[in-house]
Amino acid sequence: MEVSILVFLAGGLFLGWSLGANDAANVFGTAVGTHMVRFWVAAAVCSIFVILGAVISGAGAAHTLGKLGAVNTVAGAGMAAFSAALTVYWMTKLGLPVSTSQAIVGAIIGWNLFTGSPTDSGSLMKILATWVACPLLAGVIGVLLFKFTGKLVTWAKLHIFRLDAYTRGGLILAGALGAYSLGANNIANVMGVFVPSNPFTAFGGSELFHFTAIQQLFLLGALAIAIGIFTYSKRVMMTVGSGLFPLSPLAAWVVVVSHSIVLLLFASQGLEHLLASNGLPTIPLVPVSSSQAVVGAVIGIGLLKGGRGIRWRVLGGIASGWITTPIAAGAICFISLFFLQNVFNQRVFQDHAYVLSPPVVEKLAAQGVSSASLAALKDRRFESWAALEEALGALDTPQPALEKTTRAFAMIESLTVARSKLNRLQGSSFSLEQRAALRAMIGAHFLHRWRFEAALAEASAAWRSLALTPSNKLANRQLEDQREEAYLLFRD
Repeated sequence: MEVSILVFLAGGLFLGWSLGANDAANVFGTAVGTHMVRFWVAAAVCSIFVILGAVISGAGAAHTLGKLGAVNTVAGAGMAAFSAALTVYWMTKLGLPVSTSQAIVGAIIGWNLFTGSPTDSGSLMKILATWVACPLLAGVIGVLLFKFTGKLVTWAKLHIFRLDAYTRGGLILAGALGAYSLGANNIANVMGVFVPSNPFTAFGGSELFHFTAIQQLFLLGALAIAIGIFTYSKRVMMTVGSGLFPLSPLAAWVVVVSHSIVLLLFASQGLEHLLASNGLPTIPLVPVSSSQAVVGAVIGIGLLKGGRGIRWRVLGGIASGWITTPIAAGAICFISLFFLQNVFNQRVFQDHAYVLSPPVVEKLAAQGVSSASLAALKDRRFESWAALEEALGALDTPQPALEKTTRAFAMIESLTVARSKLNRLQGSSFSLEQRAALRAMIGAHFLHRWRFEAALAEASAAWRSLALTPSNKLANRQLEDQREEAYLLFRD
């Protein structure tokens, strides 16, 4: 691996460290703040389960974040991660539990603005909706769970010492669940921007052991989170644990469990499959803010108790941090990319060449674009999207083609199904039918990725997407991952 790649990956590691320093408070802050669990015990448990959650269940939430903006160079991804990390570190120094989700979203939008790349509005609206739903949902769960737990404790009539021991054990178990949820949901914030330019390759010689490139990337980020937990999380833990609202040990347990449930809801592919298989609406897999989940649960319990003990000034400071974080991260990323590109001569964006070949024109015509008007541009090669966009606008009859559609069809992403690369399929996620289809295509060359995927679908039903129904949603996403793996394997 080149030294420059390691340097830019350091931006993601810095963000991981910042997340550990800040968001570990959301897992064990209430336990440490109420003096029920020692800091070093909390840090050890949190670190272990964050790593497990990131490696085992971290892939789900990365999909939506990746669609928001495809940061396609390691240098650009490193600067986006560094900008988000710098923002989180600044807020951590102030003792505020801010959202790394908001920081990385702001940084990605800053990258999109600098490079002129489109921001996927659907993914953005989905993420923004969770910023509202997350604290509200955590608050509702917190209130219901607090009422149920209170009645259960009253019914059990436990001695105070036994209740204390049960609460300590419960806080550790809840913290372990919360740490797993944090790793599963928020690792996408740390390393999600590196997925399009992932420098790692999968390895493993059997079906039982296959360590994917994404899992390697997430493991590296999770280790950085663990270091952040041990070295710098104690201050924010105290803010969450006692600064916003004075919590009893039992209420502290309820907060952690409520936070964990919310993060799992937005990260669990298994839950999504269960809901979809029963024809129920699914919950979007989005990296949500663990800080917002904890604060929502704390405020919910505070309001249940009358709201008199809530420190509204502290809440106002936290809320202002939530607003400032994405704006600051986006601005820092935009300015930093300018210096990285123009002063240090680093490529922060990999533009593609485009060609309006006959198959592309046919595809665009199916989308409502007049093929006759594109005749003057047929088979012409454009070295950037800006050049193609200018040519489309200069036509006698300018075509209002959707940018996303035109980019997808005209972009040159050449690949060749080579026998030497096909031999690497041992231990991959492809089925026997999918591998057979690829073997039948040895030697084939494709100028566009979509033509490769169309050829796969024609060669075998195992490569075809299923009908768009809730029960098929997860299967289609898995197929999308397999197509991505095949493209990365055979690209020129």
